[in-house]
Amino acid sequence: MKKKKKVECGECYSQHECCRIGAWVDLEEAKKILSLRIRKGDFFHLEKDDYFPSGYKVGTSPGDESCTFLTKNGLCAIHKKDYSLKPTHCKEFPYEKNKLSPIAKYLCVAMKKSQKNNGNH
Repeated sequence: MKKKKKVECGECYSQHECCRIGAWVDLEEAKKILSLRIRKGDFFHLEKDDYFPSGYKVGTSPGDESCTFLTKNGLCAIHKKDYSLKPTHCKEFPYEKNKLSPIAKYLCVAMKKSQKNNGNH
């Protein structure tokens, strides 16, 4: 069985690529982020979801657009202001529940490069 290589985000030359679409954030997490009064960014699409601790989630983008907290120089406005409040999903990406996210192969530059080198397009 082939051992899967761990994705090292810190070595990525284009870390903002994974922010091309927004993330889902627990409603309570979103409230804390809003308390930072960051000038850039907003939340959209409140939905009930029992997977999230509060039972609700909100998105950081309208639809499949870039995260609204992504600055024009490719940095996370939340991360810059208070890393401890950066959404859990964002801190853990490209992993979800300790496994590679199914969308990582589309958003993660390191994974795309690995697939290309292995002949998996």
